[in-house]
Amino acid sequence: MRVAVLSGGRSSEHDVSLAGGEGVAAGLDAAGHEVVPVTLERDGTWRSGGEELALAAGRGLLGADVAFPVLHGPFGEDGTVQGLLELLDIPYVGSGVLASAICLDKVVAKDLMAQAGIAQVDYAGIRAARWESERETVLEELAALGLPVFVKPARLGSSVGIAKVAAGEDLGAALDDAFAHDPWVIVEAMSAGAEVECSVLGSARDARASEPGEIVIAADWYDYAAKYEPGGMQLRVPAQVSDGARARLRAMAVEAFERFGCSGLARADFFVEGEHVLLNELNTMPGFTPTSVYAKLWAADGLPYAQLVERLCELALERYAEERSYRY
Repeated sequence: MRVAVLSGGRSSEHDVSLAGGEGVAAGLDAAGHEVVPVTLERDGTWRSGGEELALAAGRGLLGADVAFPVLHGPFGEDGTVQGLLELLDIPYVGSGVLASAICLDKVVAKDLMAQAGIAQVDYAGIRAARWESERETVLEELAALGLPVFVKPARLGSSVGIAKVAAGEDLGAALDDAFAHDPWVIVEAMSAGAEVECSVLGSARDARASEPGEIVIAADWYDYAAKYEPGGMQLRVPAQVSDGARARLRAMAVEAFERFGCSGLARADFFVEGEHVLLNELNTMPGFTPTSVYAKLWAADGLPYAQLVERLCELALERYAEERSYRY
């Protein structure tokens, strides 16, 4: 296959995306495929081989058979690039427009999880306009979540802009900081359970979950430094949870993947409190270096990195063929 690997992007996760793109390109090359690197610059321009690209609807992308958008956060993982790839008429790895948009928006995803009866922590979503006009009322309402809580921009990843708040007097400042990143913010109650992650691979009709892994950190919580600095995090595989909890979280991961209409891949993040399993979120394009959790969990299941990225391209081609068989 000739694969256009997209990385970079306009979000604050630009550098993380570049590292993931390099990993995917190396994996595809090792599997015998031709890689065409495409860099999405911070200003929004697309470049390949040092040249700015001109894109035309229905004309594909650089003659590639499939696109692999290793992009995180807004303008990459939120359905925007997925919509552009649809207009270019090229198969692409990962979820489509709607599933990408839903899963990146933590509040919308949690609202849908609540509607489906999927267990999760308590939470509240706040718009910037309401925070500006009703600060005291918002703080009073958030008191129902207890302390500590986590304050997060609703549509970012990689722990960017997140704060753990243990004292009520610090909540306002944490909200101000989160609103500097996103006009839509989520506040989540804390779970004392183990942080466990599970990788999902496949289609909405036939998805399977990996062996779960437990996140072990020395820090107070799983922040940006713990995720990306050397030695900040250890992945324990298999996770030290009961057989019942393991089976339940794997089933929940696949259920959420299928319910949201995801495709290709996702990483499901959980809290496990004894036998009680809480789904925190679904990431449709998780970190994708060979040492990232998503790939490491599949490697532990016997699927090495090069075969994983190849399989994701095959799934993209299969989904493209199926979707083009319908007459909308």
